[in-house]
Amino acid sequence: MLEDRTDQAPSATTWPAAYPQGYAVVDVETTGLARDDRIISAAVYRLDARGEVEDHWYTLVNPERDPGPVWIHGLTSDVLHGAPLFRDVAAEFAARLEGRVLVAHNAVFDWQMIAREYARAEVEAPVRHRLCTIALSKALDLPLPNHKLESLAAHYGVVQQRAHHALDDARVLAETFRPSLRAAAAGGVRLPLLECRPLTEWADRPAPHIGRQAGPGGAGGGGGYGGYRGGGWRPARKRPACPYPNPGRYEPGKSLKQGMRVAFSGDTSTERDLLEDRAVEAGLHVATSLSRLTSLLVTNDPGSGTSKVVKARQFGTPVVDEAAFGQLLGDVEPADG
Repeated sequence: MLEDRTDQAPSATTWPAAYPQGYAVVDVETTGLARDDRIISAAVYRLDARGEVEDHWYTLVNPERDPGPVWIHGLTSDVLHGAPLFRDVAAEFAARLEGRVLVAHNAVFDWQMIAREYARAEVEAPVRHRLCTIALSKALDLPLPNHKLESLAAHYGVVQQRAHHALDDARVLAETFRPSLRAAAAGGVRLPLLECRPLTEWADRPAPHIGRQAGPGGAGGGGGYGGYRGGGWRPARKRPACPYPNPGRYEPGKSLKQGMRVAFSGDTSTERDLLEDRAVEAGLHVATSLSRLTSLLVTNDPGSGTSKVVKARQFGTPVVDEAAFGQLLGDVEPADG
């Protein structure tokens, strides 16, 4: 039950005028985490400008391939065999996203999966901005032990009933987003909105069809999250040289500046090529290795033992995660001169 907290809501005169007029709280379950993995279920809670729930929607989706880690999401080949294809639900899904900010936990992942599915269906996803609840919890400085959805839910006293079920995950996220939105409005916090750039074309390599179900060990065509590789929306190409001089290291709490050398390490929710493209478009230098000249390292696993992380510790190179880097990309200072 979504609790009405009108006693803590900002008044009509204090609600920030720049806030969006509606939100679509989304969760998708997928066959994996790779660029050619597919959506197998999706849920949307539509919220109005102040976070009040308007309705919710849920659907299974036949991925036309192996369902991936059944032991995580519980959706078997038999369950998905009679489900609609994504192109069959694309219009209804779009109607629930249209004109709203997409809200998700680690929103870049959900957005990329949705964008790829729409590109496969040869239509454009009707999403222009997204809001990540991880980034919002950081902006609110919530005292969370980590950035998992279960920790956010525990903070607000929301009970998870079926983890990794799209409808219940979306419900939990809606219940935690509502008080977060009210707290942001009451404190005049700028919402961490990011632009969504729809894909316009997509080509997958052949993948195992539904019915060849993978097990925990990866049988059945590589199963498991990240088990399928290949496919893409554009060929690889050499990146142009950065036209700006390196202004030095990034200073925590300040903005990035054009010319800064940025390195990436480990898995990213956004495809690495797309993330690097955004950095290049902002005027940053994407470095393939880490040295004393590196301005910043972006990694979602700062405790890992990769060579870049180890060198960053040795050199004292600042480290941020992907969500924080996404925020920094929204306000890159121009190069000197």
